[in-house]
This record gives sequence, structure tokens and C-alpha cells, in this order.
Amino acid sequence: GAVRKSGFDKKWEKLGEVLNDPEMFSENKRDKLVIFTEHRDTLNYLVEKVRGRLGRAEAVVIIHGSLNRQERRAAEARFINEPDALVLIATDAAGEGVNLQRAHLMVNYDLPWNPNRIEQRFGRIHRFGQREVCHLWNIVAYQTREGAVYRRLFEKLEEARSALGGRVFDVLGRVFTEVALRDLMVEAIRYNTTDEARAYLLEKIESRWDREMLARIVEERALDSTRMNAARLSSLRDTMARAEARRLVPHFIESFFVDAFTSLGGTLARREPGRYQVNHVPADIRRREAFVGRGVPVLRTYERICFDKADVYVDGKPMAAFVAPGHPLLDATIDRLLERHRDVLRRGAILVDDSDEGSEPRVLFSVESDITDDVLLKDGRPRTISRRVDYVEVDQDDVAMTAGSAPYLDYRPLRDDERAATGAFLTADWLRREMEDVAARHGIATVVAGHLAETRSDRLAHIAKTRSEVHARLTSEIQYWDHRAFELRQQEDAGRKPRINSANARRRCDDLEERLKKRVAELDRESRITAQPPIVRGGALILPARFLAPALPAESAEAATRETKRIELIAMAHVMAAERASGRVPLDVGEHNRGWDIESREPGGQLRFIEVKGRKIGSDTVCVTKNELLTCLNKREQYHLAVVVVDGDAVVDSWTVADPLHGDWAFALTSMNLDLARLRAGATLGDHL
Repeated sequence: GAVRKSGFDKKWEKLGEVLNDPEMFSENKRDKLVIFTEHRDTLNYLVEKVRGRLGRAEAVVIIHGSLNRQERRAAEARFINEPDALVLIATDAAGEGVNLQRAHLMVNYDLPWNPNRIEQRFGRIHRFGQREVCHLWNIVAYQTREGAVYRRLFEKLEEARSALGGRVFDVLGRVFTEVALRDLMVEAIRYNTTDEARAYLLEKIESRWDREMLARIVEERALDSTRMNAARLSSLRDTMARAEARRLVPHFIESFFVDAFTSLGGTLARREPGRYQVNHVPADIRRREAFVGRGVPVLRTYERICFDKADVYVDGKPMAAFVAPGHPLLDATIDRLLERHRDVLRRGAILVDDSDEGSEPRVLFSVESDITDDVLLKDGRPRTISRRVDYVEVDQDDVAMTAGSAPYLDYRPLRDDERAATGAFLTADWLRREMEDVAARHGIATVVAGHLAETRSDRLAHIAKTRSEVHARLTSEIQYWDHRAFELRQQEDAGRKPRINSANARRRCDDLEERLKKRVAELDRESRITAQPPIVRGGALILPARFLAPALPAESAEAATRETKRIELIAMAHVMAAERASGRVPLDVGEHNRGWDIESREPGGQLRFIEVKGRKIGSDTVCVTKNELLTCLNKREQYHLAVVVVDGDAVVDSWTVADPLHGDWAFALTSMNLDLARLRAGATLGDHL
């Protein structure tokens, strides 16, 4: 009591030195700091002190065990993205599963007796992708009994740092498996009254510090517990390469978001190239989070956002939030925009396919499929854990086929001079049929099943790992407090008065058991994964260009289409054979509408994405669609355009060109005609097939 009344706190004084460092919290440099403490009372004490020192309540963000998961996510998001949030003060509720990489400075105001928690805490900032050197201050009163143990422990850690490659905290849990650090602390407090007792405790630390054992533990920890085999790793690499090839170019997402966000009342300002500061997010966009169901809040402001991963880090500038599909700010903006203009989607549109040499129109539908679990949102709906939009085309005979990930990019709007050709056709009987049901049934059979299997596999694996970690950690704590309650009760029965009474220890044990029960129930709900019926969100009538301005009679048009397909088959066979002759392993994927025709595996395992264009002798140009251009822009080093010139049934010339675009192009462009002579001149001798 006297110490508290004195107002003198040496630990706070040392923390104040960190906060007063002009290199950290000056007007021109605003680094972010994470402070960990063991107890809620200490957290409340520090919140008051730090806010008083910095002079602004909004500068301090808190995370503790009484906050639910959504409140913790909100605090995490504020600390990462809001420029005024400088200090996070947290208990070990922020020690696992929270990414605090926006900061690179950390203070352990209290040190935990479980050494694994030191690792968990530091791992919040010292993680893959961190661009700054991470600094950790451990505030320890080394004149105290427990402080002496910690001091010797950290001295040994420093000695071993070079041998462990800097990963000193990764091994603490294994080092003290048999000699618990908690027990060492208890012994230090109870019995550290003689030189012999102190020497005994330090010897226990020394005995656990075998250099060879530490190196072995580091090596074991370096291996992923799932131990992916070569086939699994190769499959994962291929999946990532395909996803990268099919993604929207960041320029398009940026262009869409800036226009959509400002049209909804948001304000943002361009800062560094490719990066923006969001000064105001309208309330109706922020409220979207409850309906989108991601569980991550949309903030009022963002210090920086970007649309390309290469722009996340800029030396000397704040880390930017990477805005891409799945980010709550983009998802909420899209949801609000759809709410305002959904009737336009329902009315549909008329688009023209210039690459279709046929004469048969079809209808394109966007089919949205949601995968949910048993976690309920505030409005009682199940939480959506994955949402996918696929496209299905239905022809006049009600035959449905999957149309790829973004077929609309290859189509253009109907021009005014073409509208007259559509007048009578728009009243055709087949357009009045319930084709939406045909598209939905096709979505159930081909889209939803795969979406569910993929989501369930990934999600259940993650839940199983989380369940194992939660059970191991909480069971260990429960066993400790159960044993501690038993010991304390024995001491009380013997007439002694321990510092902690047995009832409090038993209550702690019961609370942990209830916490484990609730967490397991949460994981059970998360593991009950189901697919919702697909919803047709919008449609468009797709007209081949020949339908609008038929240059040939129907019979001649059909003959031209057959001829085009014949040349394409000759070209595909030629390129497949050439790839095999070059020692690669090609696979025809043209029917999957991926934006390329062939995936060809190099001897080293990397994929080449090849778009094949067969042209009749005498042709001057080749047309490349927008989806094909997207692939080229995304995977320049892996994208190859193969051109095959055919005369009758014979191939008379062929070559490939890597990265044929060599530059950017406009968003409104639906296709591009490339000059064959210039393409051939740009191909190297080794590229000729």
C-alpha cells in the first residue's frame, strides 16, 4: 500500500523512456508499439498512464480476454489501419492468431511464467513479410528473486542467439518441458533466501541449456507439421499459378474501387504511387460488414490502402492495407453498390461477342453460390465463409455450359447503330422461358459441388489444427490450476495461509474448463459446413457479331465456323507435338475456359500458359480476347502466344512469342488485333515451332 501511495513505479519509468523516445513518437515519425501485460488490472493502469502521456485517448487500443472475437478483430483492425492508433496494450488474449505486423516494437511489461507465451507474443510482430527490424524490451526488476531467474535466462538466450539464428524464443517451451519455468519462479519466490538456493536455481537453467539439443529443437520446429510431399507441393504451386494468371489486374480493381467508393460518398486522397489515404468511410458502407458477414470491421479511416502487393511496403511510409476481393472495405463497397443498383442487374443487358463467328445467340447468367457454417450473425442468418460467382451460358435449346470465370470481359456493349437489328428478335419465344432455372440447376451440378468440396477441405483442416492447439493449451492450464487448487487446499487444511486461496484457484480451473467447452462448441459450429442453393444474380443476352451484321448467308457462316474450328484443331495438335518434342509435358485445357489453351510443364516443374491461334495462310492479324490479355499481364514470364499458319491441311509456319503485349492497355478494351508480321519478327529462333 505504501509503495502504491508513493506514486513511484520503476517499471513505468522505464516504459516512459521508450514512449518519450523522439525517434519513435515525433511529429514526423509515428512508429506503433505493442505492450503486453499479464493482468487486466495492470492493463487498465497502463491504459490510463499511456493515454495521459500521449495526450490522446484514441492513441491507445486495448485487447483483453473479456472482448469477444469480433471486438478483438475490430481492435486489431484499428491498430493496423488507423493513423492515430499508436499503442496497443494487450493481455495474452492477443498472443495467438492476431497479426500485429504493422508494428515492429514490443514491450513485455510483465513476463509470463509460461515461456511459450513469450514466443507467441513476439510472433505477432516478428513474422514472415515483416520489413522492419523488430525490437523487444523485457522489463524485469532483476533485483527481485524472480527477476534474477529471468535475468540469467535471458543471458543464456543471448549467448545462444548466434547458434539459433536469432530464433531464441522458438525453443523455450521445449527447453523447459521437464523443468517448468513457472515452477522455477515459485521456487525463487519461496526459497531463494540463501546463496545455495540461488545457485541451485541457476544450475537448473544451466542444465537445460545444451547447445546440441537446442540446435535439434530448432531443426524440428523448422519442419511443417503437415509435411507436404512433393506431389502435394507441386499441386499447390500449380493452383497458385493458375489463380495468379486468372486474377483481375490490380489496375482494374483500383479503377473500380475509386469510382464506386467516391460515388457512395467516400473520400480518399492519392499519396505515394498506387497508394491512397482513406479519410472518410460513409456510415452505410461501414454498416455493410454486419450483412457481408466477414467478421472483420470496416473502419472510419485507413492510413494507407493499395491494390498491388508490391505497394504494401514503401520505405519510410506506413504499411498499406492490401485491398483485393475479400477485403472488408472492398466487399462492403460492392455490397452497398449492389443494393443501390441491383435492379439494373435484374433487367439485364445486351452484349456482343466479336470473336464468335457463329450466328446463334445465347444468354449469360451470373450464378452466386455461398458456403456457410453454423455460426449465426446478428440477424440470425448463418455466416458465409466463402462466396463465389460463376457464369453459365444457356442456348436456345436450354443447353447450359460453364462459361469461365469472367466471360463478360470478352464482350462489348451493343452500339446504337446495331440496335435496329435486335428489335424483332427480343420478342422470341425462347427468351421468355425460365432459363434462370436451367442456369441454377447447372450451377448446382457443376459449380456448387466443387466449391463446397474445396471450401470444406481447407476449412476443416484449419479447424482441426485450431482444435488441437486450443485443447493442448487450455488442458495444460486446467491441469495446472486443478493441481494448484488441491495443493492450496492441503495447505489450508494444515493451518497455513497461502497467498492464493484454494477457492480462487478452483474458480480459475472451472473458468478454464468452461472456456474450453465454449471454444470447442464454437469450433463444432464452424465445422458444420453446408452449401446454400445458388442464386442467379443477373443476366445478359450475348449476340455474335455475325448475328447483327451477317456478311454471309447462314450456310456460308456455318461453313466458315467449321473451317475456323478445323484450323484451330490443326494448330492445337501442332503445338502439343512441338511442346512434347521440346521435353515438356503439355495438357489441353481449352474446354475449361481458363484464358489459355495449353498448360505445358517445364522439366523443372514450372507451368507455361500457352494461347494457341490458328490462322489461314494470307491472314494479317490475330485477335486476342480480354481474358487472354489478362493472363498475359498477370503472368508475363509464363505466358506464350503460339501462332500457327495453315494452308489446307498443312502447317506452313509457326512460332511462339513470350509476353506479346509488352505494356498496359485500357480497361474498356474487349479484344486486341495483333499484327502477325510484327509478332513473327519478335520471336527468337528458339521460339519457332
